[in-house]
Amino acid sequence: MSKSLFRWSLTAACLAGLTAPLPAWAGEDSDEETGSEPSYQINDPFPDRQLQPTSVPAFGQPKAVFYNPYGLTDWLRRHGIGVLLDNINEYAAAVTAPTKNVGDYRQGSSNAGQYALSLNVDWERIAHIKGFATHMVVTGRYGTPANRMFGDWLNHSSEIYGGGGNVVVHLVMAYGEETLYGGKLSIAAGRMAELSDFAASPLFCTFQINAICGRPRAAADTGYASTFPAGNWGLRVRGRPLPQSYIQLGLYLTEEGMFSYGMNRSGFKFNSAYINGVRLPLELGWEPKIRSHLSGHYKIGVALTTAALSDIHEDEYGEPYVLTGVSQRQHHASLNSWVMMDQKFATYRRDRFGNDSDAGLTALWGFLYNDKHVALRNWQAYGGLISRGTFASRPEDTIAVVFSYTAISPGVQRTEELLRAQGRTLPYRATGIQRHAIVMEANYGWHAFRGVLMQPMVQAFIRPNGQGNLRDAVLLGFKTHIEFL
Repeated sequence: MSKSLFRWSLTAACLAGLTAPLPAWAGEDSDEETGSEPSYQINDPFPDRQLQPTSVPAFGQPKAVFYNPYGLTDWLRRHGIGVLLDNINEYAAAVTAPTKNVGDYRQGSSNAGQYALSLNVDWERIAHIKGFATHMVVTGRYGTPANRMFGDWLNHSSEIYGGGGNVVVHLVMAYGEETLYGGKLSIAAGRMAELSDFAASPLFCTFQINAICGRPRAAADTGYASTFPAGNWGLRVRGRPLPQSYIQLGLYLTEEGMFSYGMNRSGFKFNSAYINGVRLPLELGWEPKIRSHLSGHYKIGVALTTAALSDIHEDEYGEPYVLTGVSQRQHHASLNSWVMMDQKFATYRRDRFGNDSDAGLTALWGFLYNDKHVALRNWQAYGGLISRGTFASRPEDTIAVVFSYTAISPGVQRTEELLRAQGRTLPYRATGIQRHAIVMEANYGWHAFRGVLMQPMVQAFIRPNGQGNLRDAVLLGFKTHIEFL
């Protein structure tokens, strides 16, 4: 991808939270999913030279199956047009039997997938509008995850599931971006996904499990933070006061039913009928390099939501609503926050030019905290290791492990205890009291050939759905990612 849009562009949440399975942000042989772009744009320091010959950061070109057919890709990019087309497919099968006599569960397998197309246009090249570009992504999705078969709804076994409207073409994002001061300032507006820019990382989708892939699950707990494949109206401003730091803030109009098939199936529903508030995220980032070549990315952020959210335990007078029957208390201001870090600790070998290669060991870890009065997930902690090029004969392959711990809000637990005592149905599709859950994944990313990644994996669900009454589950699966253009 070299010095591409994926590295420099300080663009808005163009695509989605999917990402490339590698422990460094860049590299010519990187896998680039259409949803990876915003994460690359955020998490690389501003380049030390002016962008030429256009002030719009250059569009990247991954090592796709059809890398440059008949010179077409190069011709399009010379004329200001960048196109990416890829497909992701994720399969998972339970090797453990589900809990008996609890719910309608069964042992089985499932498959989920997505095809996506992004279109980036440099209007400085086409119409001489200095620094202006537009970005659009559409997608189609199919299938369902396997975790529902054994009763888990907290951490899906596949990141690809739902939200695509069950239509051939679903609009994810379409927005314009103006790049100023040689790339040090970016202003973007349009239909965007907040969590493609905020609380994002290109390392997350080294994994298949939805607890981490796309974005840590707690970041989107209340359903009002837009994330792939749903976008909403938004504005984002990002600047770099120093070469290896950034600050970004945004304003996103929250929409009721943003992920609902019934209310926004195609993604082309642009009216304001369901706008019910705003989200105001703020994030600070720092990208140091240890010994000049070991890259790190550190970020801290907070977001305010003004859409009305119901208290998960109390009524209008501060009493348990399940006992009084009084309407739940409404909160018109709630906060969620995050701290996320990754650091490359070692480089295994040098390339043929004597420079440090992408091969090496990277660690990632983070913590997310939500308002315990309105969120199901009170907090989430995660950590993982990614080893790229472990074997000299396989320089692009990755070995990766990750775990995630999710703590359920105390109010949810108290409410479910009261409901169970009354023999009533529990919220969140629970069949027992939800307290905490752990999920883990280990995988091997095999680059079969240019543009094709094959990734077998194993997952473990401890306390599925956060419940102690459900049996732990082990899954085996396989992910493929094919970059066509």
